[in-house]
Amino acid sequence: MIRRPSRFQVAALCYRKTGGQKEVLLITTRGTGRWMLPKGWPMDGKSAPEAARIEAWEEAGVKSKKVGRRPVGEFDYLKMHDDGLAEPCSATVYPIKVAKVVDDFPEAGLRKRKWVPLEQAADMVEEESLRALLRGF
Repeated sequence: MIRRPSRFQVAALCYRKTGGQKEVLLITTRGTGRWMLPKGWPMDGKSAPEAARIEAWEEAGVKSKKVGRRPVGEFDYLKMHDDGLAEPCSATVYPIKVAKVVDDFPEAGLRKRKWVPLEQAADMVEEESLRALLRGF
């Protein structure tokens, strides 16, 4: 059987420290409403970390304090398209230290967002490789 290679995406692991504990920001996907990291396709003329920063802004309203230049890992998932077809994707994840989160951002009416401790975040996402990444962050 021939398997199509995964398409490449970038993702943002938006984090903060509250009371000495790391928390991450999860958002819901537009289609299925499952919990996920902000992510998207690479952008012409932008580095992968810069594209992750832009996705964090557009999908979650994140103003970044610092964007990691090195990825913290990657995860695989199936991207569901509007036509019902699923496409295998691999997302490379960049850490983003959050300066603040604003309520007025491009996809504000399309998604929910939630700050959660790492272990709880790992329990909320469906993708096994993303669970492992969150537990190891």
